[in-house]
Amino acid sequence: MTISIGNDHAGVEYKFSILKHLESKGYNVNNYGTDSEVSVDYPDFIHPVALDVENKKVDFGIIICGSGNGANMTANKHQGVRSALCWTKEIVALARQHNNANILSIPARFTALPQVIEMVDTFLETPFEGGRHQARIDKIPTSC
Repeated sequence: MTISIGNDHAGVEYKFSILKHLESKGYNVNNYGTDSEVSVDYPDFIHPVALDVENKKVDFGIIICGSGNGANMTANKHQGVRSALCWTKEIVALARQHNNANILSIPARFTALPQVIEMVDTFLETPFEGGRHQARIDKIPTSC
């Protein structure tokens, strides 16, 4: 399985911990995030992850910023991306089961690192339920 990860300056520590965890489990990871805590613009590091997901170059994406909101909004501008802002593993499970989320957006300033590792595992291990949920997902890309 291949995963793309991107982060701004608020997510550097989390990104390195997630990378280490994923690589220890045998995942291939594309790292688009900054490695510095010097302030940067999150879209510069989130768009490459979303493009990988949009173009089906990877199985999933993980994005990290301070609140998770900016990263999530950026990712969801891409076709076929269903990025979910999550702060507990229970919300992560529902995002996968019901929404078939393909990007996990993590709010670094509102989560603890052990919690985030559980969230990542839940994200990658929880299957989409399909069924009635697929009909709802099919309605997402329509224009109003």
